[in-house]
Amino acid sequence: MAYDLELDATGLMCPEPVMMLHNRMAEVPVDGILKVVATDPSTTRDVPRFCQFLNHTLVQENHTETEFVYYIRRGE
Repeated sequence: MAYDLELDATGLMCPEPVMMLHNRMAEVPVDGILKVVATDPSTTRDVPRFCQFLNHTLVQENHTETEFVYYIRRGE
């Protein structure tokens, strides 16, 4: 999937990935896509909630046992 910016949150544990996500999302244009790569399993709970509360859209997510990848469309 095409994306505008990427956030590499590998090796970081809660709450760091979401804190970084919040800051990085501010750099993404409205309707742009941010790719997030993380290794913390808590992101499977935190990223969807982040999107819901801040009116972003979780377009796609892919998971392996050790890596979690999200594509988030920035809302207004």
